[in-house]
Amino acid sequence: MVDLGITSEHLRNYLDYIAAAAVFIASIPVGILVRNIVRRYVVRVAPRDIAIGLSKLAYYVVVVIGFFLALGVLNVDLTGVAILGGFVGVAVGFASQTVVSNLLSGIFLYFDRPLKIGDPVQVEGYGGVVSDIGIFSTRIRSWDGVYVRVPNEKVFNAILLNYTTTVARRVEYKVTISYRDDAERAKDVIMKVMEEHPLILAEPEPMVYVEDLGDSGVVLNVRFWAPISLWFQLKTEMLWKVKKALEDAGIEIPYPQRVVWLHQAG
Repeated sequence: MVDLGITSEHLRNYLDYIAAAAVFIASIPVGILVRNIVRRYVVRVAPRDIAIGLSKLAYYVVVVIGFFLALGVLNVDLTGVAILGGFVGVAVGFASQTVVSNLLSGIFLYFDRPLKIGDPVQVEGYGGVVSDIGIFSTRIRSWDGVYVRVPNEKVFNAILLNYTTTVARRVEYKVTISYRDDAERAKDVIMKVMEEHPLILAEPEPMVYVEDLGDSGVVLNVRFWAPISLWFQLKTEMLWKVKKALEDAGIEIPYPQRVVWLHQAG
């Protein structure tokens, strides 16, 4: 009989290695199963990209647990591993703090719904149309066509202006007329222009009133409300109509003026 030199201790070590490998390998299909379950249930209440991110996180957690269980089967002293893992965890924690914060903020944004794709908004000083709401960041196409990526943490904590949350929005102008002209007549001319426009809302009603007596003339405040989808169109259109109506009525929109008094000695 040939002696292979395999002692009971060697055999036990081999069996421990096989068992450890089996535990680690078994954690992979278990992780896949957990990943699929998490994705299936989370996708019902959250966007697909958030569901995918959380399911991947669940998979890696299961595999890491399987790795440490495999080390336990080999009777490896996990004290040193724990210390090393602690240092690594702290380093990764600092590095991933922003990532996790953006991930959670993305989830909170989904449930809070302060904005959606296609909304004209202003956030963190950037104005434009929301083009995408991802798991880590929100992308905005600015008014001049530049794409801006804003981390979800910033979006969630920012003072956000969403211009589509109401059905109507106010337009306001400051119009200056000459002191020589009749302010009441100018008000009537502007009111007529607004009342004749079919898209300007009758309620709240348009307003024109004297706001200030400026250096160069009488300052009129012109206000009206427009449907949110037509706000910018009406704002640009009506400013020109008001100017033309005042000109046709012979009411002057003055240039900046200064009165200079010259004192002559003697």
